[in-house]
Amino acid sequence: MSEEKSLNFIEEIVENDLNSGKYETLVTRFPPEPNGYLHIGHAKAICLNFGLTQKYGGYTNLRFDDTNPVTEKTEYVNSQQEDIRWLGFNWKNELYASDYFDELYGFAVKLIEKGLAYVDESAADEIAALKGTPTEPGQDSPYRNRSIEENLDIFTKMKNGEFPDGAYILRAKIDMASPNMLMRDPIIYRIKHAEHHRTGNKWCIYPMYDFAHGQSDSIEHITHSICTLEYVSHRELYDWFIEKLEIFPSKQYEFARLNLTSTVMSKRKLLQLVNENLVNGWDDPRMPTISGLRRRGFTPKSIREFCERIGIAKRENLIELSLLEFCIREDLNKTANRVMAVLDPIKLVITNYEKGTEDLIGENNPEAEDGGGTRVIPFSNELWIEREDFMEVPAKKWFRLAPGAMVRLKFAYIVKCEDFVKDENGNVTEIHCTYIPESKSGSDTSGINVKGTIHWVSASHAKTAEIRLYDRLFVSETPDAEEGDFKDYLNPESLTVLPNAYIEPALADADLDGRYQFIRKGYFCLDKDSTAEKLVFNRTVTLKDTFKKPN
Repeated sequence: MSEEKSLNFIEEIVENDLNSGKYETLVTRFPPEPNGYLHIGHAKAICLNFGLTQKYGGYTNLRFDDTNPVTEKTEYVNSQQEDIRWLGFNWKNELYASDYFDELYGFAVKLIEKGLAYVDESAADEIAALKGTPTEPGQDSPYRNRSIEENLDIFTKMKNGEFPDGAYILRAKIDMASPNMLMRDPIIYRIKHAEHHRTGNKWCIYPMYDFAHGQSDSIEHITHSICTLEYVSHRELYDWFIEKLEIFPSKQYEFARLNLTSTVMSKRKLLQLVNENLVNGWDDPRMPTISGLRRRGFTPKSIREFCERIGIAKRENLIELSLLEFCIREDLNKTANRVMAVLDPIKLVITNYEKGTEDLIGENNPEAEDGGGTRVIPFSNELWIEREDFMEVPAKKWFRLAPGAMVRLKFAYIVKCEDFVKDENGNVTEIHCTYIPESKSGSDTSGINVKGTIHWVSASHAKTAEIRLYDRLFVSETPDAEEGDFKDYLNPESLTVLPNAYIEPALADADLDGRYQFIRKGYFCLDKDSTAEKLVFNRTVTLKDTFKKPN
């Protein structure tokens, strides 16, 4: 009997709360800001929030934290919804912080009326100077003791658009001597004359994240508001607003965010890569975005398995990208059909083969649970093979083609290299072989044993394809931690394009959802750039970890 998997610390909290009767229904939320595409770090949070309510019942809300109209777009809303669904999750309610702008404004008025918020017209540098340091208390703003009536009057005029950006802010009145810098009269509203992607120009004041977040949780009766560790210091303020407003007591819990080697996870830095055309958009297969991973050929199952394996912890750590690659290899090994593709072709002519075309049988996937099935592969006397499978002067223990050497053609026959042809530059352009008719795979009576097997594609039946070989985006495992600009550590070999590869004809019917193992070459998928005239395949991952760290 298998040992039961231990609970992570958040699951322990949830179980205790449900078993004690503290909550009847578990309610979580996933609250992305629609200012970019979701990445693999968000996948961890998605799997956690949705996974909890799948396990314990209840439901998860999708709430867009759209309180900054300058950076937010409907494009990002749509992409984030698509990513969550693709990962295999569904939300109960689709909500927006902007749904609550009226209520949040009312909460701010309530704080003013309780003497717990005030309007400040100090310049940003003056506010910063009075804030103090972690070891020294701050000083009160000269506007901290405005009357409630005056604060309400100015705040109303702020809402009505009577002041320019930056003229006033609304601050909570808490404690300028607090050891937690966030409690030193934080800003809760600012003036921004900018069109919002949903509310248009109805509002020109917008709540800050710390003010909108907890109250939105409370409005939705979120029982467990799960954030990453950088929000630990925000929890005191989260609780303060809920207490003073006397609203539903949502509770915040923090877990370690995902840090992955050889990439960056900051949406700001990812946007930089996109805007400076250092990658080909948010869904570039080298990007750590969910849409980029999807385009590269990663499956929802592999990403969920990765998130399961790294677990939920309270301490930050750095996860090797190779673990994510391991998860996709494990999945595709059982699900991807084996096919043949020649990426760097050289012609092989079988001089004694006179049958014209012969249909051979190839296994689709011997690792598949259902046996994988078979397919027909056309064979003829002229084939494409990999250039690297021939060596004019063979090295020691060379088991592929060389003058006088024999090798098995996958699913086909044993062939012997008789001679080869070179061009004027001394490059081998054609290999001439003879075949052993009795050596056909599945009915070999030749008695000949060879150590090498190579793949091939019939030249007269092959389809042409462009192959994109993707590798890690950065040569440094920790580009964020290096000196200088993180972009200095981009991997110049993160993309290699092979424009004239040959694929077996069965791949002409490939679709965007298909996953394929190119025998001996790695796992590949069809790219959206494909046309009827030219197919494009992306390498998802090599058959084994081949990344060479720089010296």
